[in-house]
Amino acid sequence: MTDVDEAVVVVMNSLDEDGAIPGWLSKTINQSIKDSDAEYGRYFFEQVRQHAPAALKYFAE
Repeated sequence: MTDVDEAVVVVMNSLDEDGAIPGWLSKTINQSIKDSDAEYGRYFFEQVRQHAPAALKYFAE
């Protein structure tokens, strides 16, 4: 889950710096979610909901 945690930190930092998620980042993470086990996707969304809820609109559940 370390990779997921690191992705969440990148999302949080992007929101803090720019107030938005760059398109390339949302596309990359969305594709990673599609390609990963469902467990990782669920964990990612749990962490984003907890630490960066404003970012949820950038990611397809």
